[in-house]
Amino acid sequence: MPLLRSLLAALCLSSLLGVACAQKPVPYDNNPAAGKFYDINGFKMYTEVYGSGPPVLMIHGNNGDMSAFAKNVSYFASHYTVILADSRSQGKSVDLNHPLNFEMMADDYAALLDAMHIESADVIGWSDGGINALLLAMRHPEKVKKLASTGANLWPAADAFAPGVWTDFTKEYEAGLHKTYTTAKEKNDRKLFLLDWNEPHIALAQLSAIKAPSLIICGDHDLIPVSHTDAIYRNIPHAELWVVPNSGHATLIEHADEFNRKVDEFFTQPFKDYKSAN
Repeated sequence: MPLLRSLLAALCLSSLLGVACAQKPVPYDNNPAAGKFYDINGFKMYTEVYGSGPPVLMIHGNNGDMSAFAKNVSYFASHYTVILADSRSQGKSVDLNHPLNFEMMADDYAALLDAMHIESADVIGWSDGGINALLLAMRHPEKVKKLASTGANLWPAADAFAPGVWTDFTKEYEAGLHKTYTTAKEKNDRKLFLLDWNEPHIALAQLSAIKAPSLIICGDHDLIPVSHTDAIYRNIPHAELWVVPNSGHATLIEHADEFNRKVDEFFTQPFKDYKSAN
């Protein structure tokens, strides 16, 4: 093995052989060259920005961070300004002492765009980030040009999830009732779990407030059933539905190339409003 490593190192360094070493992946959520904190609604929101062009905001899921978009950023950064941000109480956006709900997070992202002097942006949201994308378009319609929401749910109940998912949630909730949370991380993790246990509470009729053209996405084996995603699509005035075959919840990772092309096309091409035409 030492000999093999030496040979690989020699090949990587050798320009005579015309072999180029693969560049190290960008350390999203840990890149001082791109990172910046903004004072947003009582906490410091961590951001990284890549590329140039029209702005696109990417919003990650529960108990995650911006690195969720590692397979998407470089594609979009070639012709967009990609704005990554860790949601409140997640990643580097530490916020231990405040309550948490989806409306707060949607307002955070609107405030972030204001702080960055961005009038409006295209928005990509995954899972809880997909919920945030919908609420951002509902509460701050002027901030959203178009949105792509994948794997979002509207309420916390069994019918909003694939069979068995809510049962597992219930077991985790009940087990947590008997635990003592001592460290900051334990307390914050419980807060994030309870966010999805208690929320969101979005009625189908409320989706009519979304005026932005919306690409509503799920995998055919998603944590969110196709029927629930279809209901979201049907209740947004100007929307397109994309059910991705052979995909689970992480469509933007499992089918990254297809996801990137499809969402990019949706953002850049004129919206064809087939629902209104029918």
